[in-house]
This record gives sequence, structure tokens and C-alpha cells, in this order.
Amino acid sequence: MPLQRIPDARSDIPRDQIFEKFRVDRPGKIVFVGHHLSMKMSQRCLIRTISLYGAELDVSPHVTVPSNFYLQILGIHDEIGCTVIRRKAEKLTIGFNMLIDAEFLHHVVRLAFETSH
Repeated sequence: MPLQRIPDARSDIPRDQIFEKFRVDRPGKIVFVGHHLSMKMSQRCLIRTISLYGAELDVSPHVTVPSNFYLQILGIHDEIGCTVIRRKAEKLTIGFNMLIDAEFLHHVVRLAFETSH
């Protein structure tokens, strides 16, 4: 008996829109990857929303952003490997190379909440 494929309602939705997004409006830094994965240079950005899968960033429309880079969030010392999904002027939608840990996401959202109040 052949395996049946059961249609998934989420299969037509882009992956960056499946996960719940949290508004953080937190400064960040795009770190460009240089030769042999060295950190070459960086560009400041504003992280508008974040989810387990990715984030939406505001960057200068005049800055060329590479397809792959690291994202640093102000106040957190970890870097997250990222890939550009799409770009419209200053709005950059990115996907993380791996889903981030739920505890890490909670920490980022809590940090954004504490600094805004």
C-alpha cells in the first residue's frame, strides 16, 4: 500500500510567516562574513520583529547586504547565522540558519520589554 500524503494547510504559507512574530524594536548589527569565516565589517540595523525562524530588520536602502551574515542583538553576546529571504527598500526579511531556542527568544523579547518600560 503506497503512503498517502495528507495535505498540510501550512504548506502554501512561506516559512517566515508560519511562526509567531514578536515586536522588539531593538538595535542590532549585521556582521559580514569575510574570508575563512572571519568577521570582516559590520552595519547597524534595527530589529523590528523576531520569531523562532527569523526576523525583520530595517537597514539603510543604500547598503548592500550579503546573502549570508551574522546578526548581533544589542545586549546579547551571541551571533545568529542568517540568510536573506527578501528585501524591499529598507525592510530586510531574514531567516535564521537554524531555528533559535525558545528560551533565547523569550530572553530577547523580555529584554526588549524591560528596556521599553
